[in-house]
Amino acid sequence: MIEYIANLKKEVDAKIELIESSEENILKRSLAGSQVLGEAFNRLKVFVLAYTFKDEEEEIIFFKDIKPKFCYRLIYYRKIYNIEMNRPMAGVDAQKVYLNKELNAINRYTTKRLDFIRYYRSGSTHLDSLYFLRGKLFTEQYLETFYYELDPVFCTICDFKVAKILANDMLLPYLMQELELLDNSTSKLGSFYFPSTKLTWKGTKTELMEQLYSWDTASTFGNVPLTQLSDYIQNVFNIRLDKNLSRAFSDMKIRTNPTPFLDKLKNALLRRMGRNQ
Repeated sequence: MIEYIANLKKEVDAKIELIESSEENILKRSLAGSQVLGEAFNRLKVFVLAYTFKDEEEEIIFFKDIKPKFCYRLIYYRKIYNIEMNRPMAGVDAQKVYLNKELNAINRYTTKRLDFIRYYRSGSTHLDSLYFLRGKLFTEQYLETFYYELDPVFCTICDFKVAKILANDMLLPYLMQELELLDNSTSKLGSFYFPSTKLTWKGTKTELMEQLYSWDTASTFGNVPLTQLSDYIQNVFNIRLDKNLSRAFSDMKIRTNPTPFLDKLKNALLRRMGRNQ
């Protein structure tokens, strides 16, 4: 079992890393990530249903540690996809209300399950046979709304709960960062008019980085730090750029043509002016 799972995890990690390093926007990346993880999850299920655990200890390890670590990223990517799909294309205040509702939902989930979370995070094991062996049942879990959707041969009463806790651990910083970006944009905008509908950048991230550095180099927005300008542009154009701006700039410098996007813009403008060269 260990060898099969290690190979499957290695394969999945490589695909996810490729997706995360791509220049696609968050919607496309979260959809692609959930598809990769959904497929891996199905393969894991097929394997386990045909596998006989050596003993209860191995079964507990699988449902307490291994399965949740496959499942939580699937929950995370699906949640991110739904959050961004339903995010209001409105002003900053409406988006902050929406994101804070998501944060509150996570906090409510955590508050209702504090006893279990303390048990799991403390590394306790005395209730593992109840929580992480199949075929167990107790009242609290029986009343969970999703209980009837669980597959009794591939689920225990708490493995999904662990996956959900781990997924929330990833969702929280994502939501906090999005709120911080909105706060930063508000403080920078001051009382200036801002369109109620955000436009989404349709070019690649590299093209926007090329544009960003040209604005920064020419001080188009005044004496604004590059990181501040980057945060603003990401919020305005509804896109997330590489956090390591210096690395992105170094990559652009070593290209055969270091400014293909700016050249394309210039040529397009000249054609529009009827001054084709």
